[in-house]
Amino acid sequence: MQATIIGTGYVGLVSGVCFSDFGHNVICVDNDLDKITGLKRGQSPIYEPGLEALMQENVAAGRLQFTTDTEMAVAQADVVFIAVGTPSRRGDGHADLSYVHAAADEIARFITDYTVIVTKSTVPVGTGDAVEARIKALRPDADFSVVSNPEFLREGAAINDFKRPDRIVIGTDEPRAIEIMRQLYRPLYLNETPILVTSRRSSELIKYAANAFLATKISFINEMADLCEKVGANVQDISRGIGLDNRIGSKFLHAGPGYGGSCFPKDTLALVRTGDESDVNLSIVKSVVDANDRRKIRMAKKVIDHLGGVDGKTIAVLGLAFKPNTDDMRAAPSITIISLLQKNGAKIRAYDPEAMIEAQKELDGVTYAENAYACVDGADALVLITEWDQFRALDMAKVKALLKQPNVVDLRNIYTSDVMEDMGINYTSVGR
Repeated sequence: MQATIIGTGYVGLVSGVCFSDFGHNVICVDNDLDKITGLKRGQSPIYEPGLEALMQENVAAGRLQFTTDTEMAVAQADVVFIAVGTPSRRGDGHADLSYVHAAADEIARFITDYTVIVTKSTVPVGTGDAVEARIKALRPDADFSVVSNPEFLREGAAINDFKRPDRIVIGTDEPRAIEIMRQLYRPLYLNETPILVTSRRSSELIKYAANAFLATKISFINEMADLCEKVGANVQDISRGIGLDNRIGSKFLHAGPGYGGSCFPKDTLALVRTGDESDVNLSIVKSVVDANDRRKIRMAKKVIDHLGGVDGKTIAVLGLAFKPNTDDMRAAPSITIISLLQKNGAKIRAYDPEAMIEAQKELDGVTYAENAYACVDGADALVLITEWDQFRALDMAKVKALLKQPNVVDLRNIYTSDVMEDMGINYTSVGR
């Protein structure tokens, strides 16, 4: 099958590479010439484990190519995916659909035979209707269907998530489109991956509902962590105790500094906005958004309180990306935490295995170290924000020796209190 992907950002590139690895012929299109030039050289513009090697493999096999020529790519496609950004421009949940609309207008100009046009971008309910109306207005003669096919990729595990998903959601009621989408995902269907066919609007809402529910679990366990600290309980025991209930499940029940990234912050706000526009008060989701904002502030205060103030002190921060195995700094808790520490007079030295270049776009006045030990050398405290694997096995005796004062604030509960205390480290964690 011939598939075209409009947009080579995170979702578009991962989807294009994985579809080509399924054996389909895929053309990825972007109007950013520098990005396309880099992709043609085999260089991925994003950090995602295994992506660059898989991309190079499928380019070499002739199944994957990159271009700025939208006309060529769309004209020969059976399926065209819209995988462009939908940023929240005003920070109030309003999704900027200008890139989606621009992609739809371009597709309308160049489709020839029957084409399935798929919104892979996360878009508000009703966007598929708007895309269909735009294309019909521009090309009344065109034979096409518009389908919603949301992605559920976790950064840092995107290839596995694409190839071994929990489900595939296809939003359309048109038999021809359903059949083509089934053929596209045939390798997964053979592996008995559930394929859920819904209305287009239901499919669009499923993505927001899923992310809002997962964000709710994170905010819930963070509030339980606060309660644990007050009553002398251990949040990790609470997580295990409720996670073993199969009605709840253990995932997303890890206390920490709050959620971030490209999806949860944007999608929860967008869902609240959709509710407001529909005169539905989504009070639970609103509370989740508020709780997450407060969480980041509370974590900065935890550091300040632990040290009895941070004015003039050097704080070593390990981990900047919103989660491990990505360089994504969008809405990362580290941004709020570091900014608040700086406002209280702290000097920040930081290290992250992948995100330091992106962090420089978000943070001012931060000194970056070449490795974890260089980061802590001479600092008044170590603060662990992102749980990269390499931070899970630090030589804590060496860390203690390098620190000016043996202060460690562990916002991910990587280490255990008894071991740290036995080493003479002034240690605090979350919910324990």
